[in-house]
Amino acid sequence: MRNLKINNFVIVIVVVSGISLFIVSRITTLDLTQLKDFYKAFSTVLSIDTFLVFCFVIWGWKFPMFEGWLVPFPNLSGTWKGQILSDWVNPGTDSEPNQILAMLTIKQSFLSISCVMRTHEMVSHSYAEGFMIDPDRQIKRLAYIYSSKPGILITDRSKTHDGAIVFEIIKNEKKKLKGSYWTERKTRGEIHLEFFSEEILDEIPFTWTDN
Repeated sequence: MRNLKINNFVIVIVVVSGISLFIVSRITTLDLTQLKDFYKAFSTVLSIDTFLVFCFVIWGWKFPMFEGWLVPFPNLSGTWKGQILSDWVNPGTDSEPNQILAMLTIKQSFLSISCVMRTHEMVSHSYAEGFMIDPDRQIKRLAYIYSSKPGILITDRSKTHDGAIVFEIIKNEKKKLKGSYWTERKTRGEIHLEFFSEEILDEIPFTWTDN
């Protein structure tokens, strides 16, 4: 239940159940002092609670009004655009690349999250992900481990490898992700991204530039 603030969730359920029970007793002829009628009313309230919890898990958790006090993590789902700054050295030229245009797509639900990073030369898929959220210590991070697969035409100079990324989640006028990464190739770098679209894109648009 790490996806919920349990104490607050219990309070919400109790309050909603109480309101539902009051409404049911008002719009029906049930006498709540009678055990049989109370059981019928309770069954109705339980059905209402189940429906509301279902709606919350599928859609409701995304609303900003729940972030922080009920849902500990933000909704990052969508497409992010930015640059990678790397200390990787091209073995063919013995030089480090300039800023690398990158696109990160995040597919997030209440129970799971997956991340795919794309550049013009490689695609990496996450296989272990998690949030590190601690408001008291001013920590708001997304971290994941990934496997990166370069394009087949450049495998002679860029091998398939695993790595890890830790992003700081920044929410000002524009949502941003700013982080660092490390790979088993002993390379490292920084990544700077801004939120681009709620749509999850399958490839970098040709209209994007490095600017």
